[in-house]
This record gives sequence, C-alpha cells and structure tokens, in this order.
Amino acid sequence: MNLIKRNGSRLPALPRVFFDDVFGQDLFNWENSNFSTTRTTLPSVNIKETPERYEVEVAAPGMNREDFKVTLENGQLLISSVKENEVNTQQENFTRREFSYQSFQRSFVLPKNVVDEDNINARYENGILVLSIPKLEQAKQKEPKLIAIS
Repeated sequence: MNLIKRNGSRLPALPRVFFDDVFGQDLFNWENSNFSTTRTTLPSVNIKETPERYEVEVAAPGMNREDFKVTLENGQLLISSVKENEVNTQQENFTRREFSYQSFQRSFVLPKNVVDEDNINARYENGILVLSIPKLEQAKQKEPKLIAIS
C-alpha cells in the first residue's frame, strides 16, 4: 500500500520546485530592483572605496548639473534632484500639451571619524554624477610596517 500525502484540498499539489523558482525570486521586492515603494525609479548607484577616498557614482542620464542638490548634514549625505520638463504650445486651445516632473532622493550615512567632510566634491559628466569623498589621514589604510627582529 502506498501512502499519499494530501494538503487538505482536492486540487493536486504543485511541485515545490515551481513555487521555489517563481515565488522564491525577488519579483515583489521593489527595493532590490531600483524602485521605491511608490514604484518610481531610483537611479542606480555604485560605491567604490580606494585607500584615499570613497567614490559614489549616480547614474542619472538626461539631467543637468543644475538639477542636482547634494547636502551633508550630521554625517548623512543626501543626493536629490527635481527636474521639470514642459513642452508647451503657444495656442490657447491646445490639442496636445506634455509636461513631466521627475524627482529622486538617495541618502547615505557616512562613517564617523573616517571621511573628510570639508573636502567632498562632485562633478557631473556623461550622465553620471560622481562624488569624491576623501578619507581623513588617520583613517587611510597604511602599508604594513616591517618590524626588525633583534
């Protein structure tokens, strides 16, 4: 006699592999896909660390340097942008009028006693906003010191 495990419903059980493959993915996790909870897109960010500095790259093509606002307050770096684009016809009775508003805000907590907050700089080139955040001298990684044995 073979025992068959049933889950209480009359429908045949779907293989566990199906649920693991479909529902185990991050399909419903908007934060992992560069989407906010309001389903608006957020720009992708790369963060690199070198011995001298951190570099934050924000992908924001189609924007202008004037569209960004970068602030630092209480160790929190805030990158935001508001862009208004309006295509307007001169006629009073317009058939078509298009306008759009884009905005985003990303924030990062900088490590305490590690970065030189007074010398952070930013530049915008080819659709990428790059922030260079230098490290304090005492926080820079030093070369290993060879200690002589006597």
